[in-house]
Amino acid sequence: MASKKSQKAASVERDDSAAKRGKAEGRYEYMGERWLQRPAPDSNLKYKYYGYMVTAIAFAVRFHKLYHPSEVVFDEVHFGKFASYYLERTYFFDVHPPFSKMLIAFVGWLVGYDGAFKFDDIGYSYETHQVPYIAYRSLSAILGTLTVPLVFSILRELNFKAITCAFGALLVAVDNAHVIDSRLILLDATLVISVALSIYTYIRFYKAQLRAPLSSEWYFWLYATGLSLSFVISTKYVGVFTFAMIGTAVIVNLWQLLDVRAGLSLRMFFRHFVQRFNGLVCFPFAVYLFWFYVHFAILTKSGPGDDFMSSAFQETLADSPLAKDSKDVHYYDIVTFQHRDTGALLHSHNAYYPLRYEDGRVSSQGQQVTGYSHEDINNQWEILPTKELSSRTGQPVLLDDVLRLRHIATGTYLLTHDVASPYYPTNEEVTTISEELANGERYKQTLFKLQPPNKKDGGHTVKSKTSMFRMFHVDTAVALWTHNDVFLPEWGFKQQEVNGNKKVTDPANIWTVNSILNLSEERKVYIPKKVTKMPFFSKWLELQRSMFEHNNKLSSEHPFASQPESWPGSLSGVSFWTNDTERRQIYFTGNIIGWWIELISLALFVGILLADAITRQRSFFVLGKLAREKIYGPLCFLYIGWAIHYFPFFLMGRQKFLHHYLPAHLIAAMFTAGLWEVIFTDNRALTTRKDESEPAAPHNTNPIVYEYFLLAFLGLLSIAVVGFFIYFSPIVYGDRTLTPEEVIKRQWFDIKLHFAK
Repeated sequence: MASKKSQKAASVERDDSAAKRGKAEGRYEYMGERWLQRPAPDSNLKYKYYGYMVTAIAFAVRFHKLYHPSEVVFDEVHFGKFASYYLERTYFFDVHPPFSKMLIAFVGWLVGYDGAFKFDDIGYSYETHQVPYIAYRSLSAILGTLTVPLVFSILRELNFKAITCAFGALLVAVDNAHVIDSRLILLDATLVISVALSIYTYIRFYKAQLRAPLSSEWYFWLYATGLSLSFVISTKYVGVFTFAMIGTAVIVNLWQLLDVRAGLSLRMFFRHFVQRFNGLVCFPFAVYLFWFYVHFAILTKSGPGDDFMSSAFQETLADSPLAKDSKDVHYYDIVTFQHRDTGALLHSHNAYYPLRYEDGRVSSQGQQVTGYSHEDINNQWEILPTKELSSRTGQPVLLDDVLRLRHIATGTYLLTHDVASPYYPTNEEVTTISEELANGERYKQTLFKLQPPNKKDGGHTVKSKTSMFRMFHVDTAVALWTHNDVFLPEWGFKQQEVNGNKKVTDPANIWTVNSILNLSEERKVYIPKKVTKMPFFSKWLELQRSMFEHNNKLSSEHPFASQPESWPGSLSGVSFWTNDTERRQIYFTGNIIGWWIELISLALFVGILLADAITRQRSFFVLGKLAREKIYGPLCFLYIGWAIHYFPFFLMGRQKFLHHYLPAHLIAAMFTAGLWEVIFTDNRALTTRKDESEPAAPHNTNPIVYEYFLLAFLGLLSIAVVGFFIYFSPIVYGDRTLTPEEVIKRQWFDIKLHFAK
């Protein structure tokens, strides 16, 4: 009875005309189907042997001297600090999603750490402050180690031989860049294993699709892929490239399912589409949102991230020590203003702009207004109203108020006018004028509005430390801005230029009131604020805007920033840590031998595709059916994945570093191993005059792999890759002092090491 019902259901879901056509033309084949469904080319024992071997190597190189150095290294400054903020439940701001940072904090919570140490600078001692840094680093080392057997398993699922799987895994296991990043308190180990997990689970899903679509196994791997993708996008937003890689494969598969020869009714095709959309889009997005929900639930106290959020958002946070110092700003308060991005204080002094600048432009010779990073009497300004108040005391300053600022030390008034600034001819000079002029003919030029970044905040009371605003000049419609990429010359005492930025909505125009200097005793008394609520999606959307805004602003120069064209060959690197006393260093660079093998392989593959296309255009069919299945199935899948994770960086204007290439490198390593197995296989067609891709065409079902040649070739490459890692290990671990001569010998390409003299 059950059998009859299933037959009836099948007849409903299948297009009869398509079924007849498929039968007439031969069974419809999906991309890579024959290759992926072949029996494994090696015994299970051989796979286990090679898998355990590369995993042991990965474990050894990642956990070797994990305790060294016992100091803050490179971006541990950021991600260790964020873990401490989580443990203290103090709100902070970062451009990356929260998943991996919460994972690090979870380790701290497990070992009972309180987050007291804030990882303030590279070189700060962990042992002095009793930080559980080995536990933190162990998380990255474990994830980095597990990535290697995952790479092995991906190649195994793609039906490559055990030696091929081992070589691909070894390229990651002893890669200098992967090892360094998976020994430190960073996000990259989580990102890379999530990318690998996404690829692995999708391959398992695709194979389940070939065997038993819409089965329980099929659903399991579909949602496992979605979960893996959520981990990627919840760690860094470059995870969108992994979505694009898997999405491309899904679209190709759906296109094949839509083919009438596949025999699916439109209703059945729509079901396939909806299930994939739910599993690979809706489900990952829900998990991604969940991590933000947890993020907001943990960070309930006011903290250093307040400045990046609106007043309404800040009102949802309980007072922290920082917020307790925050006071309502009143008219006639004497205050200091701080620029959010550079930390400089608005400053003026009894010195003047030169009449002519070096480029011949003329100034107003007015009193200088600059940005100064230290406390000084010349940072003090009095806030004056533009209308009569009922009292000189207790009158709050509101966002969107128009006011004037009097410089305390010189008694002059702040203004900006239509004169070019020292460094930006398109921006306005900021200066001060005497009280007589300020209250007379130039009164309008002294009017400024404290304009909130979020219009909804208009009318809220300005609070020191926490309220953000633009100092908008009413008369000329510019906003005060300062920068620290270049400092003023000697006449400006090497301080920061302050100018009127015509791009008013530029996020870099944000200021805060840093301190109030004439607070009465009554106002110094702390009054706990009332915490309000804000809908989750309102908080999430506001945070997203701020994250993307500031991520795009990461465009200033950095001594170790690099361009994408240099990454595949690992032509340069990044200095992570130095010890001047012992002349030791950790320098981030790839395993150059391995990376160049991959680069050559990627280029060679393009040549193979072109040669195949040209010969087939002339009806000369060189490659056999299974060879083309491998090339246009697994290898193209990996090659496209590498390209998707690499080429978009050419379009980005933000700072770029070599570690951005690690996900692409991971895929390139797998691709390279697979390509060389294909090269060392007898890929010839039975005849060059007949296309074996045609239905029912005879073809070689078991092409010979020249295993001894493959083993010898990959063995030699492995020795070279391992040899390079060992040779460069002193700058991977920073545990050995090199002589200047030894340092110079390791300065390959554009690698610039310390202590070469």
